[in-house]
Amino acid sequence: MQQQHRQPELVEGSLPVFVFPTELIFYADEQTSHKQVLTLYNPYEFALKFKVLCTAPNKYAVVDATGAVKPQCCVDIVIRHRDVRACHYGVYDKFRLQVSEQSQRKALGHKVVMATLRPSASQEPPSPRVQDEERRIKEHLAVSEFFEQTACHTESRPAAGGPSLLTVLLGLVCMAALMLPTLGEQESTVPVYLHLSINKKLVAAYVLGLLTMVILRT
Repeated sequence: MQQQHRQPELVEGSLPVFVFPTELIFYADEQTSHKQVLTLYNPYEFALKFKVLCTAPNKYAVVDATGAVKPQCCVDIVIRHRDVRACHYGVYDKFRLQVSEQSQRKALGHKVVMATLRPSASQEPPSPRVQDEERRIKEHLAVSEFFEQTACHTESRPAAGGPSLLTVLLGLVCMAALMLPTLGEQESTVPVYLHLSINKKLVAAYVLGLLTMVILRT
């Protein structure tokens, strides 16, 4: 009889997790470094669910802290440092990426990624000092309490109270300008000095488009 090949039962915590890079370094004087990308790879024949935990969730914003990775695919996880202050220089935080099968809740494996904030890339030594390396290793091996990024499944923004009165008034002026007759129209009851050229209407339409974007974002 032909035997059916069954997927072996996976033990909790035994599945290797492949993440790159294995360490995140943010630089205070480089705005572009405040956003880092973690790439999670799934080389297996089955889909994986993932969850990102952190020892200092208030310092970071994680876009899509939970999600899924298709078999033999990868997914990018964007992490932003949102508390760039001198008091955080040299402090090592940890991110833990937990993975599990989509049909199960237990974590099949996890990977810890270290994160630290440094003042400047120009001050980086050519090679890490022994004391710094020992400290990093101790931080990596230390038992830490991880927290969920509950408020950061999407990038958080401070709540706004709606568009300002000036924005609304400027939008109404642009709409009124677009409704006025174009310069050169003969059959119009509107005074000639209120007729606008095509260029002025194009400017009004452009400004109105920008104002619409601002209002939708608020």
